[in-house]
Amino acid sequence: VQLQASGGGLVQAGGSLRLSCAASGRTFSRYNMAWFRQAPGKEREFLAAISGSGISTFYADSVKGRFSISRENAGNRLYLQMNSLKPEDTAVYYCAGSVSGAIYARGDYRYWGQGTLVTVSS
Repeated sequence: VQLQASGGGLVQAGGSLRLSCAASGRTFSRYNMAWFRQAPGKEREFLAAISGSGISTFYADSVKGRFSISRENAGNRLYLQMNSLKPEDTAVYYCAGSVSGAIYARGDYRYWGQGTLVTVSS
């Protein structure tokens, strides 16, 4: 699967953004999907994941209650709705895919899109 993330930009603290990830191919529903981010000088952080069917989701504590992951298998799309954004959410955001059974197994995400930059101003 090939992935391409979009939707990043500049937003004020407290604002919202929705990221999108377009996937190629006809087997998108076979992939667990996730969002990661990487801030300058920091390690890549696992944010949220969703099963191929969309039934199961997982969130990191840092974004639980503020971010929401969803997918539209008919259109090969993954989304990340980000609300109540904070300056510390500033990072490059990546979508990723996995064919393993566990959506929270961050090491299993082997298919990556290019990142999209989110900048949150204070």
